Amino acid sequence: MTMDNLRIIISGGGTGGHIFPAVSIANALKEAAPSCEILFVGAKGRMEMTRVPEAGYRIEGLPVAGLQRKLSLANLALPFKVLQSICMARGIIRKFKPDVAVGVGGYASAPLLWAASSMKIPCLIQEQNSFAGLTNKKLADKVQKICVAYDGMERYFPAEKIIFTGNPIRNSIRQCEDSQKASARSAYGLDPAKQTVFVVGGSLGCKTLNEVMEKWVAERSALAGYQILWQCGKAYKEEEDSFMAEPSHAGARNIVYSDFIKDMEAAYQAADVVVSRAGAGTISELCVAGKASIFVPSPFVAEDHQTHNAMALTEKGAGVLVRDDEAVEKLIPCFEELLAEPERIKSLETNILKLARRNSSRDIAQEVIKLARKNG
Repeated sequence: MTMDNLRIIISGGGTGGHIFPAVSIANALKEAAPSCEILFVGAKGRMEMTRVPEAGYRIEGLPVAGLQRKLSLANLALPFKVLQSICMARGIIRKFKPDVAVGVGGYASAPLLWAASSMKIPCLIQEQNSFAGLTNKKLADKVQKICVAYDGMERYFPAEKIIFTGNPIRNSIRQCEDSQKASARSAYGLDPAKQTVFVVGGSLGCKTLNEVMEKWVAERSALAGYQILWQCGKAYKEEEDSFMAEPSHAGARNIVYSDFIKDMEAAYQAADVVVSRAGAGTISELCVAGKASIFVPSPFVAEDHQTHNAMALTEKGAGVLVRDDEAVEKLIPCFEELLAEPERIKSLETNILKLARRNSSRDIAQEVIKLARKNG
């Protein structure tokens, strides 16, 4: 095996929090080894099946799905889908003949890595969160390397396999400068002179944050001395369009909303304060951007890992945490108080920047290449 014929499978997806890091790793691999061949493996019907081709990479889909938290007949079919996915993954591996398999989390990651490890393909997994997921914990004994973004991960994984790389982020994210705020705000149709809060609930949206924004529109928008940039999420676009079209809300001042914001760098630049869920990818971007951030962790994720992610920052004075079940009552006063304390904003920016890892994608790509060379 040489750098010219390096072949790599990257598996995972389900949300932007898995897809964007996976694409970042692929881009870094292409920079390091331009002739390498990369194949993505995702879950059929999930967003990676469109997002990955848009990024210029080929993808194949598996029928695997996640366990439903509510009682559902779909859960009865899950074991069969997993077995079918493992069999299909074996077929994909035999055909593609990868030198290394990389798992970034998401539904498709488990069957692909199980199949690859059983076929003696070297494997690397990337654990984004401070509280390791069940799938990665089960895969730990089967893989050769585990790239992590938080200290203390030897609680979950063999210490000799752990490499501290941080989480990959989109290449466009950079440290924000105060001089960029006015132009970034203008690009979104905001007042360039007003303090700005960016509220983002992820690519699909966040019901809790949307409820807070609806309350803000009804009670604060007309009189606020600041403004809101709000990503409501694709899953909630029609609902929020209807809300904003109501006669009492039509023409609401000091707010711009959208279902999905593609240029996150500009959105971060526009903001004095960011309000967000606490997904690992988002946190990594906010660290690099250096933004004063309020985290509202989702309570609906495995092992409550978003709360653990947020606490890893708040314990270092690098963020503020508001519980999901208290957000409707406490979030608006929280960010209004923060806007009134510029020195506290500056302290949060300074502390979160200390946690930034700017070369994670490149570092993970180098570990993948080293693993392939060792096996070659």
